[in-house]
Amino acid sequence: MSITNGHDRAPEEVTCILVADDDEATRQLLASILGRNGYFLVQARDGEEALAAAYAHHPDLILTDIQMPRVTGIELTRRLRADLSMATVPIILVSGLHETTNKVAGLEAGATDFVTKPFDRAELWARVRAALRTQAAFRRLESVQSILAALANAVEAKDPNTQHHCGRMAALAIELGRSAGLGMAVLEAIGYGAVLHDVGKIGVPERVLLKPGPLDEEDWVHMRQHPGIGATIVEPLQLGRQVAPIVRGHHERWDGGGYPDGLRGEQIPLGARIVAVVDAYDAITQERPYRPARSMDEAREEILSGAGSQFDPELARTFIDSLDARPSPAHPDEDAFVRGLTAEIA
Repeated sequence: MSITNGHDRAPEEVTCILVADDDEATRQLLASILGRNGYFLVQARDGEEALAAAYAHHPDLILTDIQMPRVTGIELTRRLRADLSMATVPIILVSGLHETTNKVAGLEAGATDFVTKPFDRAELWARVRAALRTQAAFRRLESVQSILAALANAVEAKDPNTQHHCGRMAALAIELGRSAGLGMAVLEAIGYGAVLHDVGKIGVPERVLLKPGPLDEEDWVHMRQHPGIGATIVEPLQLGRQVAPIVRGHHERWDGGGYPDGLRGEQIPLGARIVAVVDAYDAITQERPYRPARSMDEAREEILSGAGSQFDPELARTFIDSLDARPSPAHPDEDAFVRGLTAEIA
């Protein structure tokens, strides 16, 4: 691996591009074309070296040849796309004129675009600039997500008794989603839904949140509003269409007796059903002002007793099975995805 610009790392404000190709002449040509615009360039001689460089430098764009020793450009793309921290990094594959099959495989692996050898400089520039604009747009959207995570923090600050609740929720919800066989895109939405499930409590009076005892009917009028408030808050999020129904539906019940919409069974979004199970588990096992924390065994029993009435019966059993298979519940620090997801609420 080599650094074209002569520095160990790119300054924060400088765009970093990773160029991976086993042909030195091609790497140098790309470096000469791209380096003229002041980009910080990192060069890798094969796919394995490129993989290490991607994690070392977190580039804004990866330009990689398809045919490379050790790890191909397509396999490099597939491995990076399997990690949520690399999910939005633009990856442009460099291909020969007649590599149609590889192009299809590259798209299926998650490539952003292609550029064909021999390079047309104008086309190369256009594709690089388009990819970087897309990356900049994703980062603006990520800043919105950070703001929403800050709101989740604000809710926890209003109620010290729920400290770190969102982080635990994300870890447990993602673990349950994985046990249920869900894919990465769905897990991402569920992770954000778990982090933000109670964001609507920002609109609930503190006297209700901090009440040291059971809520009366007037208190419940306020409390039952928080799922709807939260859904309205998260709708502008990049994943709003997937996350808002989770936030709105996490207090619905399998038997139809929940709120705010009285949904029943599979009318309740899958992510909301997952969050409902893990929310109940966390509430049972954590101390509250009006009651002590209960044991994991007691929590298991309560979850199972609520299967088919309060909870999706299949998800409830899957959750208990996952706990039994793993003696202690997941913690955010144990999962790279959860670490990234909950970085703003740690």
